[in-house]
Amino acid sequence: MPDTPLTGRCLCGAVRYRAGPPLHAPTLCHCESCRRAAGAHAVAWLTVGIATFEYTAARPLGYASSPGVLREFCGRCGTPLTYRSAQRAGEVDVGLATLDASAGLAPVDHIWMEDALPWDRPADGQPLYPRGRPG
Repeated sequence: MPDTPLTGRCLCGAVRYRAGPPLHAPTLCHCESCRRAAGAHAVAWLTVGIATFEYTAARPLGYASSPGVLREFCGRCGTPLTYRSAQRAGEVDVGLATLDASAGLAPVDHIWMEDALPWDRPADGQPLYPRGRPG
């Protein structure tokens, strides 16, 4: 995983950010909340330290999608950008596909498969976890 600063942006480019190195390998989340927030069957996330994350252009809007959870998105084009949980106060999940250099950061597993749609059965050989990653 890269140790140089990561950069990313929304679709329209109004919201831009910079982040430090990943804390964990990327994952694909299949939970109902992520699915509905993105309008997709799964969302790829990369976790970085909150202290290394900053917006460098316009700030996004936020939505408290559940108790203790804030999702941020561009108020102009709607791109989902981050997931912040009070239970993981030192971390922020960044939408992997919003990174400028996301091609080299492939997800290594699938989480929240108990919420996956019946037709969503990954066949990539990566580990499938009913909820979050173990440990």
